[in-house]
Amino acid sequence: MVRNIVNLKHIVAAVGAAVLLCSPVFAQDRSAELLESLRTSTPEQARAAERDILREWSRSGSAAMDLLLKRGRDAMAVGEFDVAIDHFTALTDHAPEFAEGFHARATAYYRAELYGPALDDLETALALNPDNFNAIFGLGVLFEELGNPRRAADLFRRVLALNPHHENAEKALEQLKSEGIGLTL
Repeated sequence: MVRNIVNLKHIVAAVGAAVLLCSPVFAQDRSAELLESLRTSTPEQARAAERDILREWSRSGSAAMDLLLKRGRDAMAVGEFDVAIDHFTALTDHAPEFAEGFHARATAYYRAELYGPALDDLETALALNPDNFNAIFGLGVLFEELGNPRRAADLFRRVLALNPHHENAEKALEQLKSEGIGLTL
């Protein structure tokens, strides 16, 4: 009897730990910890730190939803943007709290030159995950393309505040500065 109680205590503790590890609060804490590691990393460490963050943000908590994300990304990689949009739409329909689904679909919309839906999805992705530096970068690219370079420069600076090693944001901001936009006085 005592042995069964001890085993039951271990099972309850293991289940409790599993629930904690899957909880949104733990995921937020983990994401914040990874972002801080990225902000304080050396250039040599930055690539691994960024990869860890992106891996964390790409976990929906459901194998089926993760498969939809993978299939959509695979379709985008070969230029099948309509197929990618279909996969990402299924993902966002079934996992409306999963920010990366909206970010991925925004990228597919942008590559299909559907800027309005891309903007909507970036706004949703950032409402769900305000620290997603790649979604912020995408928003900056959209604003630049739509003729608002000052807003784009502000967004690129925001990306660099989150990820000081974001090469594309650095290059985009330098390009805008060379055009006289985004300079600080």
